[in-house]
Amino acid sequence: MINFFRKTRKKMADDNNPMKYLRYAIGEILLVVIGILIALSINNWNEERKQVASEIKFISGVKNDLKQDKDYIESVIEFGHTKVNTYNILSQELPNLKDTNKKKLDSLHQIYFVGQRTFYPISGAYESAIAGNKINNFKNKKAIETIIKLYNSTYDRLIDNGKILDGRWEFISKKYSYIRRPGEFSEMTASEISEFLNDLYYHIVQQKWYIDSLNQALLEINAILEE
Repeated sequence: MINFFRKTRKKMADDNNPMKYLRYAIGEILLVVIGILIALSINNWNEERKQVASEIKFISGVKNDLKQDKDYIESVIEFGHTKVNTYNILSQELPNLKDTNKKKLDSLHQIYFVGQRTFYPISGAYESAIAGNKINNFKNKKAIETIIKLYNSTYDRLIDNGKILDGRWEFISKKYSYIRRPGEFSEMTASEISEFLNDLYYHIVQQKWYIDSLNQALLEINAILEE
C-alpha cells in the first residue's frame, strides 16, 4: 500500500511542478513516519505478548511449587501434632506408666524420639524470576505482592523457627540418646523424670509455635492457589 501511494505521488510530481514536488516530499516523510509507528506498534505488541506469557508461566510455576510445599507442610504439621499429643500423655502418665505399663511407655518414647521434621520451601520458579529481574515488570501487582510476601517474609520466619526447633531437638536427642537408641525408657529418679519432662516441654513449646507458623503459611498458600 505504501508503494502504491509512493508511485501515485511520484506520477503527480513528474511535470516538474514545485508544489507537487513539495507535496511529494511531505508525503514521503509522512510515509516514513507511519512506517516507523507501525513497526514500533508491532514491536510493542510482541513485547507485551511475551511479557504476558512470561507472567503466566511464572505464576503457573509458583503454583506448582506451592502445591508441593502445601503437601509437605501438611505432613510436617501432622508429624508435629503426633509429637505434641505424645508429650501430653507422657507429661501426665509417665510416673505411673513407669511402674504399671512399661510397654506403653517404651512405645510412647519411640514415637516421640523417632525424629524431627521441618519445612524448607521449593522456590525454583520464584528464584528464577528474581534472578532474571522479571518479577518487577509483571502487571498483576496484587498477586505478585502476595507471592513476594510469602517467600520473603512468611517463609523466612518459618525457616528461622524451623532452625530453632531443630536446635532444641538436637539438644534433647543428644541428651537422651540412651533412650532414643534402644527405644526403651531407662530407669530415672523423680528429679531426673522432672528434668526430662521439662526438656521435652521447651521443645514442645517451640513445636506448637512452629505448627502455628506452618498453618499461617498454609493460609497464604491457599489464597495464592485459589486466585
